[in-house]
Amino acid sequence: MRKLILGALLALAAGPALCAQEGEVTVLTAARIHTSDPQRPQAGALAWDAEGRVLAVGDAAQLLARYPGARRVDAGEATVIPGLIDAHGHVMGLGYALLRADLTGTRSKDEALARLREYEKQLPPGAWLLGGGWDQNHWPGKAFPTAADLDAAFPQRPVWLERVDGHAGWANSAALRAAAARSPRSLDGDWHPEGGRIERDAGKPSGVLIDRAMKLVDDAIPPLDESQREQALRKALDAAVRNGLTGVHDMGVSREDLALMRKLADAGELPLRIDAYADGDGEALEDLCAHGLYRHAGGRLQMRGVKLYADGALGSRGAALLEDYSDDHGNRGLLVTEPAALESAMRKAKRCGVQVATHAIGDRGNRIVIDAFEKVLGADKDGDHRWRVEHAQVVSLQDIPRFAPLGVIASMQPTHATSDMPWAQDRVGPQRILGAYAWQRFLHSGARLALGSDFPVESPDPRLGLHAAVARQDRNGQPPGGWLPDQRLGAAEALRGFTADAAWAGFDENVVGRLAPGLRADFVILAGDPLAVPAQALIGLEILSTWVDGRPVYQAR
Repeated sequence: MRKLILGALLALAAGPALCAQEGEVTVLTAARIHTSDPQRPQAGALAWDAEGRVLAVGDAAQLLARYPGARRVDAGEATVIPGLIDAHGHVMGLGYALLRADLTGTRSKDEALARLREYEKQLPPGAWLLGGGWDQNHWPGKAFPTAADLDAAFPQRPVWLERVDGHAGWANSAALRAAAARSPRSLDGDWHPEGGRIERDAGKPSGVLIDRAMKLVDDAIPPLDESQREQALRKALDAAVRNGLTGVHDMGVSREDLALMRKLADAGELPLRIDAYADGDGEALEDLCAHGLYRHAGGRLQMRGVKLYADGALGSRGAALLEDYSDDHGNRGLLVTEPAALESAMRKAKRCGVQVATHAIGDRGNRIVIDAFEKVLGADKDGDHRWRVEHAQVVSLQDIPRFAPLGVIASMQPTHATSDMPWAQDRVGPQRILGAYAWQRFLHSGARLALGSDFPVESPDPRLGLHAAVARQDRNGQPPGGWLPDQRLGAAEALRGFTADAAWAGFDENVVGRLAPGLRADFVILAGDPLAVPAQALIGLEILSTWVDGRPVYQAR
């Protein structure tokens, strides 16, 4: 089977001369094709034209008879599924993470320091040591690290390390000095930037800055040049297609990042589809208001939405809660954007016809967002706006039923549940946890789920998301039976969240998300059937190839 597939892929990848004739057709046959199309959920063959548009889906013998001169791709016993769409990722963030020190999975500060010392060997003198992925919840004591933990190893070189969720950063003293030199205000004292917090010890910065306070250090880092930024983008795109992604909803894209993506799209070098969401109430949103929604002529890049922020993250205790944190009395988290400013940005987006996607993790953050959506949408709530709550991670049981009547999408990330389950209940207690990562409660309420990963916070590999959704277990099968197992998704529900429902959340349901006539031939060929294998087998289910517009953009070697 592998040889048949590989031969067909190499032939199709050989160049445009093979598809020069008008109306040329390719027919793919496979043991099974899951279409995510309720009109025909499963088929044995798929036909598409030279432009990558699906012509027919059906029985293999019938399609081969209908197109007798078609080029044939025989996938043998493999399974074909629609192209997987990550409904919440950060493309440039993934690229930058791939260029920096990776602390993901470290189990202690000592292990983190060992990785940093090894990474430093490649850096020139004076360069900042940048990295990310640390999570103090996996370290003994679970306390935030300090600048002193870094200073012994790096007394002069500035070090800045983002927490795994991107909502906190860990600096050494050299980085704090660089930040203080640029700040109009001393970092000492008891003040905090709006929407952020500076962790302190006896009035002095201890080394961790949360949410908006991170900008104090970020502003002191020398910016990457254009070639470095392009390198980061290409690395991220390569990682995405290797993991079976044919589309990403990229949350928080600047004017400059969109221009870089457009450069690759103009050159025909964008291997997957990016639905870019503007980075808040800034220049990119102004461009949408001034010039209209953006769509590249090549069909692989668009911007028609904006990403806003309500609160912080649960792991750093920045998610805004209605009551105190169960493990930090007196702390109810942070509002990254004040409600009045959040509502103002939503009203601007509505005037400009821009879809709104708003980050909300805590129950207070989610209530503020739903209240604002209700107020801003007003009489237009029944229109086709498809506004989204990104994460909807801890939601009051009284607020979950409010999503569907407003037509609001719950954009959720299954691997957040399995990453957070060792400590999430410590944060919110036994009652509030019932509204956390509550996928089935949202589905039963009538709301739509769009599934993603939030990479690079989590891995961009959607197989991990499918596994987490179906099993609610870690990679070792723990806990037995799954964590809060009544909220598990069925395999078909999980696949739909990464295909048809993710496409719908991006207004792309007439382009991708299903394998049906008239849509694009975006699909993934897998060695096994994700709807039939045991949940644990989803993690290692081999991706044989990833196809966009009927052409392979990744092939397993």
